[in-house]
Amino acid sequence: MATTTIPRTAIKGGSFLIESCRPEEIFSPADLSDDQKLIGQTAEEFVTKEVLPLANELEQHKEGLMPELVRKAAELGLMGGGIPEEYGGSGLDKISATVLAEKLSAYASFSVTHGAHAGIGTLPIVYFGTDEQKKKYLPKLASGELIAAYCLSEPQAGSDAQNARTRAVLSPDGKHWILNGQKMWITNGGFADVYIVFAKVNGEKFSCFIVERGHPGFSVGAEEKKMGIKGSSTVPIFFENCQVPRENLLHEIGRGHIVAFNILNVGRYSLGAYCVGGTKKVLETSSKYAKERTAFGKPIGEFGLVRAKLAEMAIRTYAVESMLYRSAGMIEGAMSAAGAAADKTQQLMKVLEEYASKARSTRCMAARSSASWSMKQCRFTEVTASTRTTPWPGLTGTAASTASLRAQRD
Repeated sequence: MATTTIPRTAIKGGSFLIESCRPEEIFSPADLSDDQKLIGQTAEEFVTKEVLPLANELEQHKEGLMPELVRKAAELGLMGGGIPEEYGGSGLDKISATVLAEKLSAYASFSVTHGAHAGIGTLPIVYFGTDEQKKKYLPKLASGELIAAYCLSEPQAGSDAQNARTRAVLSPDGKHWILNGQKMWITNGGFADVYIVFAKVNGEKFSCFIVERGHPGFSVGAEEKKMGIKGSSTVPIFFENCQVPRENLLHEIGRGHIVAFNILNVGRYSLGAYCVGGTKKVLETSSKYAKERTAFGKPIGEFGLVRAKLAEMAIRTYAVESMLYRSAGMIEGAMSAAGAAADKTQQLMKVLEEYASKARSTRCMAARSSASWSMKQCRFTEVTASTRTTPWPGLTGTAASTASLRAQRD
């Protein structure tokens, strides 16, 4: 497990806005250990050599290809970062997990798949599962034998998750939960094996369940036709008298919101890490093109306006990266300062709640930078590999094969 020497003094979530900090209290990428750098190098090499060459096939949803890549990544330990070592995972600290997420993001569709599986799809069992549930699922999730998905959104319930209409009732013999309802926009849903599903017990108590693909009454809808991140799977999920073993209730009846919201706090921060990596990739692609593309006898990178765009991209990328790793250091510091708490999960939830605002702001800033600079690259990039373009005012347009479009939000 990768470790980092960090200050034992915990800095409260938003205190940096009103309090002064000493330089040694601020974690930056310059402070990464050799082990953490090696984790990043392994992840980056995997995406570059194994994933990117197959991007076109992934965009066409070649059957079985993405699950195969997930299993290959798992063989290198890239899918079990959040799973304790006793269950076959790597048990990475927060900073190491941040490096891993950033370096896996060169192809956005794979990073989304990774986040849905290793993050919000697996961590509910890590944090809230019983010993039996952890022993049954976590080793196989770490190895890639099982792939996970997270099912919260519904046609009538998105941000207001507790307005969910999916119901769960106990069967007459008391052996199964019977689920009825629908979930929408489920990442990894097309090929996942294990689903973290939220439903209301008796239509009232918001709760969480572990549902397997093979449970009777479970079915998967068609893949969504998306504008971006096309290589990932996004489908609706249907439950028609779906029989889920009683022991697959995750956490407690009526406490599903504790699972959902705490896991989303983790997911928001991780999404920020993925977006930082994507932003760096867009900047790299833009800089390379600015050197290759010529106009009026010289590379367009020598024109002032293009140089200004690239400079602004670099400035904002640096700012968001600094924000990300400072947050990672603060969260890891708070967890370390807590020491060996009697209830580690409860202590972790307190830390995540304390830093929820930073997780959200990091996610939002990183996502905005990634999307904004992806669009800027599109505006001065011309790709001739496709005849279908999307027109921009006063410009020739952007080809569907433009690399930066793969980083666009779907």
